[in-house]
Amino acid sequence: MEKTFQFDTAVNQIKLEVKNSDEALKKISSLLYSFGYVKDTYSDAIIAREKLFPTGLPFEKCGVALPHTDCCHVNKPMIAICTLKTPVTFQNMGDASQPVSVKIIFMLAMKKSENQLQLLSELMENLQDNMLMENLLQTDSAKEITALMAGRITV
Repeated sequence: MEKTFQFDTAVNQIKLEVKNSDEALKKISSLLYSFGYVKDTYSDAIIAREKLFPTGLPFEKCGVALPHTDCCHVNKPMIAICTLKTPVTFQNMGDASQPVSVKIIFMLAMKKSENQLQLLSELMENLQDNMLMENLLQTDSAKEITALMAGRITV
């Protein structure tokens, strides 16, 4: 039987208000830190990595960002899911010169680097599900976002 990733409602945010991508990364990192999922070095590391290796992805329903950083900054694996009240600009993962208007952030805190490729693959498959994306955008509850994603990640 495959292990199914567990999400924590406490680190999911709905309609977060931020001015830019750095502010979004700081706020979500801070939340992961406050619940013990990441180390105090995580926030700076994720912002630095995003500048070098952008994670914005344009999808049919909306832009998504998948920020992540080295496992050495993580205490326990978790994915914080955050919808934004208004989109912010991230750079495109495939072409850093192209901006992506991001409305949903999946911030990855992975403890084992060998799981990262499988996790990204599973997330990409889910992000192509237009009904799921629509539901994530429409929800007003962190608990509902957690329920929508439950059982979808098997890392």
